[in-house]
Amino acid sequence: MNKIKVSHILVEKEFEAQDLLRALSEGKSFEDLAMKYSKCPSAKAGGDLGEISPSRLDEDFADAALALKTGETSQKPVRTRFGYHLIKRIA
Repeated sequence: MNKIKVSHILVEKEFEAQDLLRALSEGKSFEDLAMKYSKCPSAKAGGDLGEISPSRLDEDFADAALALKTGETSQKPVRTRFGYHLIKRIA
């Protein structure tokens, strides 16, 4: 499978992800929110995971990321063993 380019925000609790979804709907920057709230080391890069093969991702994360069109952000949190993610597909 081809690689995809995604960014994400990782938080521990679902309510945190819901709060971030609200902030995004109010026009806040995905990258700024990732830098401030994400628990992933990618937070320093605004959540950017770069180009990655979906086979290297958690299955639920990969399914959600592949379902997004370029430029779209997930409309609900995606739960994995790491926590709750908001995913933005870059390419």
